[in-house]
Amino acid sequence: TMEVNVRREGGIAILAVDGYINNTGGEQVAGICEGLLAEGVLHFLINLEKCSIVNSVGISFLIEVIEKVKDEKGQVGFCCVSSTVARTFRIMGLLQASEIYDTEQAGLQALN
Repeated sequence: TMEVNVRREGGIAILAVDGYINNTGGEQVAGICEGLLAEGVLHFLINLEKCSIVNSVGISFLIEVIEKVKDEKGQVGFCCVSSTVARTFRIMGLLQASEIYDTEQAGLQALN
């Protein structure tokens, strides 16, 4: 099972993911982001410190989130990403429309 803790700092929603982003995990993250987007949140920082694996289905959900947020003129960033997940993101093209930050603080500063 996967848990997502959500908190807000200013206009940024921070999603701390604990678990595996696969079909159900990806759907969970996408649903949370869509709900926040509907509330007017435009900037998202997804903290993957406790997420060691993102599979291809999970990535497709993240791409969907990035596209929806970009359509609303917002931004999605990722932080505390393992080197394996970062490499996967690069290969799958996620970093063409989003950024990876070393720390949550760096991500918050960049998205502000």
